[in-house]
Amino acid sequence: MRVVVGLSGGVDSAVAALLLRRAGHEVQGLFMANWEEDDSYCTIAEDYQDARAVCRELDIPLHRVNFAAEYRQRVFDYFLREYQAGRTPNPDVLCNREIKFGVCLGHARRLGAERLATGHYARRVEGERDVELHKGLDADKDQSYFLHALEPSQLAAACFPLGELTKGEVRRLAREAGLPVHDKPDSTGICFIGERPFREFLGQYIADTPGPIETPDRQRLGTHRGLAFYTLGQRGGLDIGGVSGRAEEPWYVAAKDLPRNTLVVVQGHDHPLLLCQTVHTLAAHWLIDPPAAPFAAAVKLRYRQSDQACRVQPLTDGRLSIECERAQRAVTPGQFAVLYAGSRCLGGAVIDSV
Repeated sequence: MRVVVGLSGGVDSAVAALLLRRAGHEVQGLFMANWEEDDSYCTIAEDYQDARAVCRELDIPLHRVNFAAEYRQRVFDYFLREYQAGRTPNPDVLCNREIKFGVCLGHARRLGAERLATGHYARRVEGERDVELHKGLDADKDQSYFLHALEPSQLAAACFPLGELTKGEVRRLAREAGLPVHDKPDSTGICFIGERPFREFLGQYIADTPGPIETPDRQRLGTHRGLAFYTLGQRGGLDIGGVSGRAEEPWYVAAKDLPRNTLVVVQGHDHPLLLCQTVHTLAAHWLIDPPAAPFAAAVKLRYRQSDQACRVQPLTDGRLSIECERAQRAVTPGQFAVLYAGSRCLGGAVIDSV
């Protein structure tokens, strides 16, 4: 069948295209340039040349598209609103749903493709009733967390050729096939924006709103730049010097008091204010039939967290109350609580409060 592969210029998407080509599919590449700012941190030009080199090696056509307007409207504006509201969003989840498997999938279909393939480490499994999303077999690289918000129709059209592979195997395949990106470092920056000094970048869009840094008993320790620039559990960048009468221990962000524009900090990595067992979410997005009764599951409250045993209580308005078996540290509103049963991803929701 005709498959369009989203080529980023990296090794993962390159090997996805390689495997599909070897399987006998008609493969075409699609490079998305969705961030238009030209600065020293932008790698779009280099990434595009790498994608072209991969396509030359594999003898497949490459299409270039620009969804910058859609990205700004559907992902980046949300990203900024969440930070301005004192939350810490994960834009990659929305980027997958709205851009990669949204407008990009639509473009792939206009090219006559039956599937859109990416270099995600995840598995799409044909279940008895519908298509299921499962973790990639490489536990260190599994990216199902970022894909949990896909609609069933998007998941049905997806293809994840790397789901059964480890990262080491992917690099070996790329090297043996002579792909020019076999040793290219992984990108760890914001989806399409790349790696850059985050506070400096955020400060271009969000104005400073200074306020007090305080202890839980309201002892003032300093001044913060603006609540948007801090996240729960953060240790560095607080600019708190020695405090008379207190031990010289690190300070951690424990809470944001939005009405008072106050950053609350504590000492001790596992201070009680940094721990919780019950997590409340916004309305959930399900990849299964929405459950009505409480059920046991595993949850990830941030990417790369190990599975945490929990009990999930669906509420009448679609929200969830998640009771974790063990206390969780620095649970952050704006991040996603993603639920699993074994390797299968059940769905997830934005964390609202603890």
